[in-house]
Amino acid sequence: MGGVGGKLVSGFRAWLRRCIQLPADAFLYAVGKWHSFGESQKMAAAARPLVMQPAIVAKLAASWTLLEREQEAGGSNASPNAKPNAISNASPPVNSAAVAGSAEHALLAAIRADAVHLNRNNVTRTEAYLAIYERRPELHWALLAHLVSRNGGWNMTDLQGEWLPYLLGRSAREAVFRFLERANALIFQDAYPQLLLYEASCKAGRPLFHLLPQLGVSRFMVPVWQTFWESRDSAILSVALIVNEQNYIEKRIVQHPFFRKEVLDTVFFGLQSLLQLNAVVFCYRSGGEEMKLAGLILENFDNLKERIEFGKRLYALLFSVPEVYGGAVAFVRAIRHTGSRADYAPHLFAVVRRDPPKKPYRERLSGRRLAPGAAPLFSPELSGVWPDRAVEAPEPGDWFQQAAQVLPYFQKLPLPQSFEMTNEYSLLLNKIELAVLASQQWKP
Repeated sequence: MGGVGGKLVSGFRAWLRRCIQLPADAFLYAVGKWHSFGESQKMAAAARPLVMQPAIVAKLAASWTLLEREQEAGGSNASPNAKPNAISNASPPVNSAAVAGSAEHALLAAIRADAVHLNRNNVTRTEAYLAIYERRPELHWALLAHLVSRNGGWNMTDLQGEWLPYLLGRSAREAVFRFLERANALIFQDAYPQLLLYEASCKAGRPLFHLLPQLGVSRFMVPVWQTFWESRDSAILSVALIVNEQNYIEKRIVQHPFFRKEVLDTVFFGLQSLLQLNAVVFCYRSGGEEMKLAGLILENFDNLKERIEFGKRLYALLFSVPEVYGGAVAFVRAIRHTGSRADYAPHLFAVVRRDPPKKPYRERLSGRRLAPGAAPLFSPELSGVWPDRAVEAPEPGDWFQQAAQVLPYFQKLPLPQSFEMTNEYSLLLNKIELAVLASQQWKP
């Protein structure tokens, strides 16, 4: 049998062979999980636990409670851009209100312009986070955001890469890209101006956080920044930014009718946990190995609390485990982000196809490596597959309502028990390839 029929038979045999191999793969996976747990425990033994100081949390709790009362007194329609009275006197008085107002107006305009310029696409955002972390290393969240944004870029290019076009049609891939891009852009649009305003405060030698509401930032963050200015407690600031950003996208993205219908409530999104497409990994090379990965898998994106706790665990992993932090920083300084997974795994992925795409797909992987003679998996750079898109203005409103909704997140920063993912990531790739092979058996 030749032609397409022969290729289908060959593809079916490959799929069947992989299915027969599943029990052995499951055993190897279990062994790998145990090894990963052991490696995680070794690294965790050298960890420097992150702690949120109770006195600082108590001070913030009082400020948030006061904001809550002021909002209740002002009515449910209080503007999120109104200056909270609790911190309205945070900045020292100046000799000339007119001069100060003019300078602040110019500063706000410059921050807005900078944020718009760097919000062009995932690559520009990702690099902007790293640049400000390098300038202000006390801004831990900026490095975490850089690494998570790298993962976001890889997810975007996966949509036009080797495998997902077999599993998703063009319109579905477009919808998923819009979902990823919108979330990525909105978080940057909200968070990056905050980082710039802190940097401007450092240069001015005085806090300028009374200007945050004029940048559309939630009232929740104003006392956080004021307290950080006094305490330089990077852990509390980082957790607050995680809480803020996940709440910021909850209604604008996660509960948005379009994204619910076209992305979050689809069968494909439901398969993400099965295929583990929602893994966030940090590349930390050591000992001359090709690739070592640490990270976690988010099981339920729909759940706000789970997303926040997931972000906290990622933060604890990155900043309390010296081997992961040192390796990740070395990696991001050495490898510029392009959106291609070849950035961290060039032994598996390539930015250019060696051969034209073939249908049906033929098996390429052999465990953690490419099979002998197999072409690398196609993982394009972002600029080659997704053009820049204008960022639409976010829906108005302030998510913060009550101190009780945020205080539980400021109790502790637990380190995950198992986070070494080098072996698990290899299995993840094998699972996706198997899904592609299986999908071909049921298509007419």
